Amino acid sequence: MSKRFVMAALALAIAGCSLTPEYQRPEAPVAAAWPKNVKLKLSSKLVRSDRWQDYFTEPRMRGLIAAALEHNRDLRIATARIAEARAQYGIQEAGRLPNVSATAGHSESSSPASTSITGREFKSQRYDVNISVVSFELDFWGRVASLSEAAKANYFATEEAQRAFRLSLIADVANAYLSVLELRERTRLAAATVKTRARYRELTDRRREMGVSSDMDTLQAEGAFQSARAEYASLERQQAAAENLLDLLVGYPVAQLKDLPSGRSLTLQSIGIAQLAELPAEALLRRPDVRAAEQRLIAANANIGAARAAFLPSITLTGSAGTASRTLAGLFDAGSSAWSFQPSLVQPLFDAGRNEANLDVAEARKVIAVADYEKTIQQAFREVADLLNARERLAVQLAAQQANAAAQGRRLKLVDARYSAGIASYLELLDAQREAFAAWQGALQVRRLQLTTATQLYKALARGTEDGESEAPAP
Repeated sequence: MSKRFVMAALALAIAGCSLTPEYQRPEAPVAAAWPKNVKLKLSSKLVRSDRWQDYFTEPRMRGLIAAALEHNRDLRIATARIAEARAQYGIQEAGRLPNVSATAGHSESSSPASTSITGREFKSQRYDVNISVVSFELDFWGRVASLSEAAKANYFATEEAQRAFRLSLIADVANAYLSVLELRERTRLAAATVKTRARYRELTDRRREMGVSSDMDTLQAEGAFQSARAEYASLERQQAAAENLLDLLVGYPVAQLKDLPSGRSLTLQSIGIAQLAELPAEALLRRPDVRAAEQRLIAANANIGAARAAFLPSITLTGSAGTASRTLAGLFDAGSSAWSFQPSLVQPLFDAGRNEANLDVAEARKVIAVADYEKTIQQAFREVADLLNARERLAVQLAAQQANAAAQGRRLKLVDARYSAGIASYLELLDAQREAFAAWQGALQVRRLQLTTATQLYKALARGTEDGESEAPAP
């Protein structure tokens, strides 16, 4: 009979009711379509792969990203947090089943004659072997199940957060590499400008000695030369900082990476991001940061169920079954069986409002989680809309900037020829040099910004899962 009772109690505990509110995903607080300034092209060949190698095709960039995924310390921390959350979920899930243990013991006692009723010294000894269940809670109201559900959702949220960080790391490494390429090319351009202005400074000095140029021309040439030197030093400083950032993101000195392929120039870089034609809900709800926010909301919802169950009586079972004997040899003889069964029921009567306060905390945290989820979607909508709009506008801006750089280059050649022939003044030449330098520098900056926008689009639209890797299940 006792075995039947225990089995029935276990079945009731596992199939207990739940006080957790039914989860409903909040409506996405964004428009049903992208803004009018975002132009999407429908295509039957949309990029659907989640492998980052399908987007970042330049060999050196691939090598740097792969090294970062192996060596980056922050990614290691994020991955370890997944293991920590998984273990916490395992601990909480284990509370839904009884903790069964086997025990063996031996006890001896002696009482003096002065304390004995019979007036004789009393000695006793006992041997026990038991299988016991200690303080197993029958989860009638789903308190333990709700806590387990919350722990599982937190585990999934941590997993999605790691995927979001992984996407950010890939994009950050690509952006840092692009910044290094941009600054290297701009530094080379500045170095060439320093040499050119040094040559013109010398030429102006000779022309002044010959009486062809004035002191004003000499001072302008000196100022232009020093200005170019200052710009060159500034770009060298920025380049060193960009290289240091790349080393930090990779987690290993790039100069010491063996077998790293050679790279392409900034102009020849390409990132394979296709225009995606999904509606905002389809594009945003699969983002790992949005999925992580939703899992945190699910955990907060489950904690409400656990807080509600604390108001109701809890039933715990403690029992054991085994054998007992005064002698070790008779431990397993017939008639030596022993068992105990101690159910207990606890009904909260007065807790000074602790349970009510815990429920208020759980409900407030759900409100916070809902707002956090909605804000995450709004931020994601703005980010993707801005990037899609910027991608198209930057293509136009880059074409115009490159055309301007080409025109300024031709103008510089003409003015240089006129100056050599004594037709144009040095001020006109200096103006042409400045305009050409600024146009070339601007073209490099816009090109890098265009590529950075593509990397950010990968981060904003990818799910963060590799082929064969599963996402957290949708609620």
